[in-house]
Amino acid sequence: MPFTFTAAHSSRISKPRAKKISLKRAASTPFPKLHQRKPIQRSESKPEPVEDDADDLFQDRLDDVGLVACLATDLSLRDVVPAMQYIRSHMFDDVPERSGMNSTRTAEVLNFRRLLPPIVTNGHVHALIKSPTLVEREIAELTSAGLLRKIAVPGRGVGRSSISDALVLVEDWEQLVRAAKDLGSEIIDKYVQQLRTTSLSPTVTRGVFDTAEVTQLMRAGFLSAPSQALNSANVFSRPMDGSSGTLTSIASITRGASGSTVEATDSVSTNLGTNKCREPHFPTIPGAQSTRNIADLQLSLPSTGAFLKVLHEARSHLLSLLSKSKFKEAPLYLLRERWDGGVATAEQAARSSSYGRTFVGILPGRTRKWKHFYGLKFDWVLAECVGAGLVEVFETGSVGRGVRAL
Repeated sequence: MPFTFTAAHSSRISKPRAKKISLKRAASTPFPKLHQRKPIQRSESKPEPVEDDADDLFQDRLDDVGLVACLATDLSLRDVVPAMQYIRSHMFDDVPERSGMNSTRTAEVLNFRRLLPPIVTNGHVHALIKSPTLVEREIAELTSAGLLRKIAVPGRGVGRSSISDALVLVEDWEQLVRAAKDLGSEIIDKYVQQLRTTSLSPTVTRGVFDTAEVTQLMRAGFLSAPSQALNSANVFSRPMDGSSGTLTSIASITRGASGSTVEATDSVSTNLGTNKCREPHFPTIPGAQSTRNIADLQLSLPSTGAFLKVLHEARSHLLSLLSKSKFKEAPLYLLRERWDGGVATAEQAARSSSYGRTFVGILPGRTRKWKHFYGLKFDWVLAECVGAGLVEVFETGSVGRGVRAL
């Protein structure tokens, strides 16, 4: 064996080799050696539409056991006059202690309520009294006796949503006239006399009041021009705008007494934007016959436009709540909660305070009921819609009463 042979060429002995550094991250799973399958690539398909029922009111059809013929729960409401007084006294809710409204908004709400006219729609009375024949007979008797007056409301709504006529007690009308500060005692006495003597006529002849008296009465909102009866450009107006808040939108005031030959410069027109009066000049035609005695003046109440606006918008809002349900019907309690805007009741607030909570639900001042309707009651609006033939109330037999849009 030669001495040049070493163990390096032996197959049984080998030198250690350098280890390769792995750049792979350690597997986070406790089973790194487990065989993993590659996800199968599926064909792209359109996602199924998800039905959003957040705005839906009620999606089930209610059982109809029978219609509710009368909404009044008080058995004493069998006559027209007590029913009218009940409707006026139960129109608005009291302002809550924690309303979420500042003092300015609270004063605006209270002033709006105070300035509304004492009128009641004819359909509302029918919704509270069971017999419509007796209601119409009693209204006719009270009107002929001079205790009640009927006011026509033309051009308000279309079809069943129209507001045909309204009722007002002569006693309430007289109190409203005597409380007017801008009218003199002579004008007030003359106006009250016309209310008592012409109970069946809604108009007053132009010869009763002179030009100055007509101007004052129209500014206060107690007279309106019949030529503007069908004008819907300024149907609604806010309270305290006497000349523009009557039953008719007044664009001009009378042109003098009946049969007189006053010059055209005696005519007075009202600027509805600033509520100030100016005297425009109208050219006269020589030999033309005067037309001042053709149309008479109409009796009206101030701030009637504000009342009609709130009434019309409240009806539309209640119908919009019912339209969110599939069959346009919903339980009465659920519809009331939606009208109130999710405000917590007194029982819920008391239960919350017992657990140490200080706030439940949302503040009333942030709801539509107080923002737009000044705290209008749900029962009042429901009776208005029932009397107008827009909705009907029925018994379900399981969840109480239900309301259905017609």
